[in-house]
Amino acid sequence: MTQQSVIFFDIDGTLLDQNKELPSSTMEAIHELKRKGHIVAIATGRGPFMYKELREKLGINSFISYNGQYVVVEGQVVYANPLSKSTLKKLSDDALANGHPVVYLDPEVMKANVPEHPYITESVSTLKVGLPTHDPLYYQDNDIYQTLLFCGEAEEKQYIDDFPEFDFIRWHSVSTDVLPSGGSKANGIKKALEKLQIPAERVYAFGDGLNDLEMLSMIKNSVAMENGVDEAKACAKYVTKSVDEDGIYHGLKMVGLL
Repeated sequence: MTQQSVIFFDIDGTLLDQNKELPSSTMEAIHELKRKGHIVAIATGRGPFMYKELREKLGINSFISYNGQYVVVEGQVVYANPLSKSTLKKLSDDALANGHPVVYLDPEVMKANVPEHPYITESVSTLKVGLPTHDPLYYQDNDIYQTLLFCGEAEEKQYIDDFPEFDFIRWHSVSTDVLPSGGSKANGIKKALEKLQIPAERVYAFGDGLNDLEMLSMIKNSVAMENGVDEAKACAKYVTKSVDEDGIYHGLKMVGLL
């Protein structure tokens, strides 16, 4: 009998290609993993509401959302680490004064502190999850697990210097993720593994982006996508083909899970 393993997959650039489509070979590979009795989980910077359909299509009920700040194992929340409301207020005020909008994210929705902005449209549209609605005070009465700050890379440094309580991870030329300091997919995975009790030698992870570096470094059986950033490929134990070249299927074969 095959020993049960757990495999964590990033979404954008890993499960989904640049058109945000799920390759048929990836879907077949995921279903084969599940038929073999393995646990398939997601580890993403996205919020749960952004990939509900994908989870349903793949039959996944364990996931690391918001880069490790909101962790669900077998349908139950096991870890939640929201941003500080007082620090988020200061960040929002400073960003607004600089002409930089922010978007607040919780497990169900995303809300912007401005009615509209070209940076929001340009970057969030690439996720194909719709655009946020306007509610500048949404963070006051709701736990926010990640915020999107919209500014150019050169303008980001002032926020990094001014807000040591937060980590900033760029995912688009005009947008960066804002997380609690020290937050990462790796930390979220640790919380999930406390519940799952799967030994380290049977834990796998696939990723491609800057927000995957800690995860790929921590997990012994880590696989980076050929289409990923160089930093991700340097951190991973293996590098598979690109997502649109059946990279997930080939990577799972490479590590012996298929």
